[in-house]
Amino acid sequence: MAGSRLPRQLFLQGVAAVFMFAFASLYTQIPGLYGPEGILPARRTLRPQGKGRWQQLWETPTLLWEAPRLGLDTAQGLELLSLLGALVALGALLLSPLRHPVIYLLLWAAYLSACQVGQVFLYFQWDSLLLETGFLAVLVAPLRPASHRKEAPQGRQAGALPHEDLPFWLVRWLLFRLMFASGVVKLTSRCPAWWGLTAWPKALLATLSLLLELAVYGLLAYGTVHYFGLEVDWQQRTIHSRTTFTFHQFSQWLKTLTLPTVWLGVASLVWELLSALWRWTQVRGWLRKLSAVVQLSLVGTATVALFLISLVPYSYVEPGTHGRLWTGAHRLFGAVEHLQLANSYGLFRRMTGLGGRPEVVLEGSYDGHHWTEIEFMYKPGNLSRPPPVVVPHQPRLDWQMWFAALGPHTHSPWFTSLVLRLLQGKEPVIRLVQSQVARYPFHKQPPTYVRAQRYKYWFSQPGEQGQWWRRQWVEEFFPSVSLGDPTLETLLRQFGLQEKSPPRTRSANSTLAQALHWTRSQLSPLEAPALLWGLLMAVGAVRFVQALLAPCSLRSSPLAPVSGEKRRPASQKDSGAASEQATAAPNPCSSSSRTTRRKK
Repeated sequence: MAGSRLPRQLFLQGVAAVFMFAFASLYTQIPGLYGPEGILPARRTLRPQGKGRWQQLWETPTLLWEAPRLGLDTAQGLELLSLLGALVALGALLLSPLRHPVIYLLLWAAYLSACQVGQVFLYFQWDSLLLETGFLAVLVAPLRPASHRKEAPQGRQAGALPHEDLPFWLVRWLLFRLMFASGVVKLTSRCPAWWGLTAWPKALLATLSLLLELAVYGLLAYGTVHYFGLEVDWQQRTIHSRTTFTFHQFSQWLKTLTLPTVWLGVASLVWELLSALWRWTQVRGWLRKLSAVVQLSLVGTATVALFLISLVPYSYVEPGTHGRLWTGAHRLFGAVEHLQLANSYGLFRRMTGLGGRPEVVLEGSYDGHHWTEIEFMYKPGNLSRPPPVVVPHQPRLDWQMWFAALGPHTHSPWFTSLVLRLLQGKEPVIRLVQSQVARYPFHKQPPTYVRAQRYKYWFSQPGEQGQWWRRQWVEEFFPSVSLGDPTLETLLRQFGLQEKSPPRTRSANSTLAQALHWTRSQLSPLEAPALLWGLLMAVGAVRFVQALLAPCSLRSSPLAPVSGEKRRPASQKDSGAASEQATAAPNPCSSSSRTTRRKK
């Protein structure tokens, strides 16, 4: 893959696109989540403690420490950071000169800054995955655009550099860790859904999922299937194992396998380093050789360091392997853990919703007797409303409501703050529930009482007309409370959510603050999915225009080679004729050009 530009460009464009949607989606939710009247105000997370500027930045790495210098509060700084991140990512997606290490370093730093104040709403694994992949993009991105590279000798890929394969090796290692760990944690969690695979066809799909995640490479595929001895009984429509597959046996298998995969990764990395060193010996010219060895040293050191760091979270799946790792890897990981350069993964550790999807339904009332349900835009609620199309938007509150339904409300302290904001009638939070405030049942006057119920939801049967869901009441999730209620005050005090001091107001007369306010007023009428789909269509339109103009720009370029002709030095006698022909040659992309005919 050395010197291959296509995988590099596809990877960099993909990372830029994800960053663009992530920043744009977060921007639409900042006032309700992190504003002064939001659920979890961001200003509470950044409180100077008398430390030095650089020590403070290292311990809590976020650019939002500089927001007061711009006359902005933390939430406004987060809005500015999200807007700039979306614009920079858009530029990197559309313009190849912007796919530069510095650009991706800025995108990574901006998203890390947001995660530092994002609290529970930015604690998901895909946020960690984006940070880790975004940092790898810094290494993958070329130091100079492809258009500035010199032509390589015949038979070699143009612009191939010895170190270019090393970042791609880190990407492959990341994919292996993600898939392998996601398969292992399903069984180490002892979830009955994974250990009781008997139903059809869900059992077959679940087993295939486990095999795919546990066996990313063919070497692991054979060992996994052979050890587990999984068979499908097509007559009885069941899945069973030839062996007595117990949790203890799986733990032993995992203990036997995990450490060899680490050494397999070490061997693979050594091979990549030796291959890169061999390609360096093929570089011609002492200046290019010196430049190549400097870049190879830097990228090689970064690759080895990131690999060592990643071993610590990777070994979390097997405690024995974790304890046997080199202590230097543990120290290195501990020093940079807060930068989220490497993370542990385990998607869908436990399968929930097999006996019904748990959902929390909020209700409001003016008298405490007649209750009205508060319907969210993106989560199940109204039985007759179909599931909406959300992608590529990520509704943080709606998604977190599902996690809240998995346990008691005391496990989700932010839920008490949500109830408080609804009782206060704070518009930024209401817009998270319904972007069109008129659709909110208490838009004229906040409810006097708010409570929450837990239901179990199922998809309706094909014959049930006009209904998408069926549900069954389970229990009361949050008690009925009102402003000043002792129960509510106790919960707020217990979770540290009480307002100890009113927020300090920043000057709204600054140009930057006014620009942010104007931008928000222009975009707020649009629902987030519509805004992001509009952004996606704009990108598609620009790329379509670029594709149309690209052939014309190539043909009209004076440096573009003519097919079928061999380059040869032009003599002085032919130079005049060549210049005359160039003057008379028409522009193939100009509609007003005229075709001239020369007589022999």
